[in-house]
Formats: sequence, structure tokens, C-alpha cells
Amino acid sequence: MEILIVENVWMGAQPYKFFDKFLLTAFSILPTLYARQLAAITPKEHEVIVVNERYAPINFQNHYDLVNINFTTSTAPRAYEIADAFRQKGVVVVLSGLHASAVPKEAKQHADSVLLGRGELNWLDLLSDINKKNLQPFYKAKAPEKSTILPPTQVTLPGFVMTGALEATRGCPYGCTFCPEGNLAGGSTFYKRSVEEVIQEIKSLPQKTLMFYDASLTIDPTYTKNLFKNMKGLHKRFFCNGNANVLAQDQELVQLSKEAGCVAWLIGFESISQKTLDTIGKSTNTASEYERAIHNIHQSGMAVIGCFMFGFDTETSHIFRETLKEIMRLQIDVADFCILTPFPGTPLFQQLENEGRLQTKNWSHYNLKTPVFSPKQMTAEELVKGVQFLYQEFYSLPYTLQRVMRNLCYGTYPLFVVLARNSIATMNSRRIFS
Repeated sequence: MEILIVENVWMGAQPYKFFDKFLLTAFSILPTLYARQLAAITPKEHEVIVVNERYAPINFQNHYDLVNINFTTSTAPRAYEIADAFRQKGVVVVLSGLHASAVPKEAKQHADSVLLGRGELNWLDLLSDINKKNLQPFYKAKAPEKSTILPPTQVTLPGFVMTGALEATRGCPYGCTFCPEGNLAGGSTFYKRSVEEVIQEIKSLPQKTLMFYDASLTIDPTYTKNLFKNMKGLHKRFFCNGNANVLAQDQELVQLSKEAGCVAWLIGFESISQKTLDTIGKSTNTASEYERAIHNIHQSGMAVIGCFMFGFDTETSHIFRETLKEIMRLQIDVADFCILTPFPGTPLFQQLENEGRLQTKNWSHYNLKTPVFSPKQMTAEELVKGVQFLYQEFYSLPYTLQRVMRNLCYGTYPLFVVLARNSIATMNSRRIFS
């Protein structure tokens, strides 16, 4: 079969300029790891093409035997358009991803079949059923087992890709109320690949710089320490996600990450308010430990990339200036500022729907930058202006130069990451809020 895998990622409506496109493709942001894994696990008798519409046009004239569209909530309208166009041509269409798993009946209206959960675990079942002419309408989510082998990602991608990508672990057991990943069917099951298998994949990747797509490499510190010890001497550089509590308390893990080649830790701080953290079930975060976590990372010569969300019921409009003051004091190197978004399938979505506070189900607005519900202690306009204020202030030229200069002492790779991520954040904020 000739199989097309379409990977949708919503980054705004304006077309990308050359330099913007270079930054995104070079740093492996698009397409996501999922498309590579699906392509990698597909039996070799099939021809697989991976495409992202933002970077290469979809060839609707080619006669594909099967089209898989993997998408998130904000790309659902376009994903359905693509699906409908191929189905009108008689092509078998399969939908997958976070949104399709959250609202499978809706997705099925535009597809011959829907893959639920992390689709690569039931992808081979679907391909086998197509060969038998016995395609099922839904393929239930499968949780990884000890015998499960996550597919490698040695898949050729278009363009210049500077950063490789892989997973050592899968899943997240914490279940934060707003997180679509942790509330995905089978997504809360934590699975670890063998360290030997991960090391072999790292060795096989041609890129010198890697990104771990794991939800967090601090869920099992013992496993991660073993992984980092085995990565010494591979001469790779990487960045990864971690939780503030472990990074604050486990200096050995932080130091081992540096020795293994880590240049930056990405941390979902979410909020500087402990009351907010307690409300949303972010058990891995204690606001009073942020400073220690950041200090440990900086002391070992690595950068800190932090993510913050706004619009929680515990917050007033004062939270924006308070956050800016705190993250400047903490010396966070890169920050992403998001508007709280109740994605379908999460407890937050169900809560706001039950309270009658959802303002729209136009999925294209579920992009982390547009209010889709009524905040409790501020207006939607105050919420947008507050996030705009943070981007404008944090990424103003004087503050950006301060962060760049501060990272000079950490070495070439951390400095390069800070330069690149500050450029990408500035680019995205300009596109979204202009």
C-alpha cells in the first residue's frame, strides 16, 4: 500500500517566512515524534510518506491507498477538511491523535476508522485488518506492556533537521486536570524502555543534538540516572522535560544529566501560586522549591525553559505582574506563556462544561492563546492582555540580552539553545498577538 501520514500542528494562520520555517524544522518541532514512530513501525512492504501541510503541500491528486491524519484539537477543522477530501476520492481515511481519542464519535463522521490512544500500539492491527478487508470503525487504546517495544524514529524528514528526537519512557501518572496527554486513554500508564535499547537508538541517530519527548524524565529517577550514566561518552547534546520537585531535591540526577550531555531542562511550572498548583493537582510542583530547582540546573551549567499557564479560577489579573517579577528573580532563561485551555477529554473540560462556562466549541480556538471559557476572577480581555504583557516584557530587547549574556558562562550549547528558543518565542508571540 501507499500510505500518507498527515501531521497537523497549529502555529497560527499566517504563512511562515523562510527564517521562521528554518528555525522550526531545524529544531525538530514539526512534525511531531508520533508521525515518525508510525512510519518507522510500518512494515517495509508499504511505502510511507510523512507530510506536514505547513511545510509541504498535500498531493490530493496522488492515489493513496490509506491516509492517516494525526491531529490535535486546534487543527480539527482542517483535519476534517483533508479527511473529507480524500474520502470523496474513495481513499481509506484513519484519524488519530489527542482530539480524535477524546471525541471519537465526532471524528468517525469524517473517517473510515479512528485510532484511540497512542495509535502506534494498534496501527499494525489496523493494517492487518485492511489487508483482510475487515477494517474496524474504532481501535481501542492499548497501554504499553513490559513486552512492548516502542518504535525507533530513524525516519527521513524533509528539510534541514538539526535536532533528533526519541522517547525513553512513555506516559505520565500524575493526571493534572488540564493535561490532554495525561488523560489520554492509556496515557497515564508509565512505561520504560530498556536502557540498552535507548542507547542503541541514540547511537544510531545522525544528529548530534537530541530532544527527549518524554512527558518527564524525573518520574523514575533511578531509571533516569542509569540512562544518563550510559549516555556518557556518546558525545551527544540534548534537552528534556522534568518536574520541579525532583530537580530541586536530587542534585545527583541534575549533575548526571550535565555529564550525559544535557544543555537545558524544560519544566512545566504552570503557576507561581501554590494555591493554584494544589487546585489543579500539580503534585510535582511546590512553588517554594522552584528556586532550588533552577539553582541546581544553573549550577551544573544548563539552561531552564519554563512554561506558565494563566486563567485558573484562583487567579486575578494581578497574577501577570507577580509572575513577571518572580521569573525575573528566579532567572528563568526561556519562558512560554499560555492561556489555560480546557481540551476535550480532560477533567477541566468536563468541569467547565458542567458549569456552563465554555464559550465555544470552535476547536480552532483551542490553541492555548485564545480564551474559550469564562474566567472566574478576571475578564477574557484581561486574560489576553495579561499574556500579551508577559511576552512583550519578558522578550523585550534589554531582558533578552541579559539572559543571553548570563548564559555565556554555560558554554556553547546552552547559549545556542537560549538564543534559538528566545528567537522562536519572540517569533510565535509576534505571529499570534500581532
